[in-house]
Amino acid sequence: MTKDPRLSQAFDFSRLLNGRGPDQSRLRFSSGDVICRQGDPADALFYIEKGRIKVTMVSARGKEAIVSVRGEGEFVGIRALIARRRSFAATALTECSLVRVKIPALVRLLREEPDFAEMFASYLVRQSIRDQQNLAGQLTDSSERRLARTLLQLADFRRNSIAGPIPTWINQTILAGMIGTTRSRVSSFMNKFRKQGFIEYDRQGDLMVHGALAKALRDP
Repeated sequence: MTKDPRLSQAFDFSRLLNGRGPDQSRLRFSSGDVICRQGDPADALFYIEKGRIKVTMVSARGKEAIVSVRGEGEFVGIRALIARRRSFAATALTECSLVRVKIPALVRLLREEPDFAEMFASYLVRQSIRDQQNLAGQLTDSSERRLARTLLQLADFRRNSIAGPIPTWINQTILAGMIGTTRSRVSSFMNKFRKQGFIEYDRQGDLMVHGALAKALRDP
């Protein structure tokens, strides 16, 4: 009988990726610490237990782009399954707790733990879809719409239909790097979103993103 794929959504990666298994180790980083550099050997991937990580790439001409910001429950370095060298750099944006998993250990888990393999494959598909959407947005959307989409992603709108907070360390410089524009343009768009009631700042200075921004993004 075919297993209902919805059952796999309850699988907790941390049950097996806990830093205590074979070829696993737990690493801790402070804000600003470099986790790995572009060109390093790709012999392991990282599972994020806590914190946020900035993933960047540098072109042959030396231009740096922020590819994504990854958080709790996500992976960094999945290309290590097929590549020998890192095609990106990763830097801690906050204090982070990561589990480093060597590739042989990951392969064993994929072979011996069907639930893990199913959920990991589902994660890869979702991440691929998200990357495709981001690429399409970079090619077809205006900077304003790219910023709106990025804010919703950072606020985890997919899990919470009313959106949520984005901590202060996601600043306008980081946002500009993620959407490929200047900080001054991001500032202008953020002021516009605030006046429209799509975002606000709470007493702690965290940025609150409202679900109304998603509706505005869907409207032509």
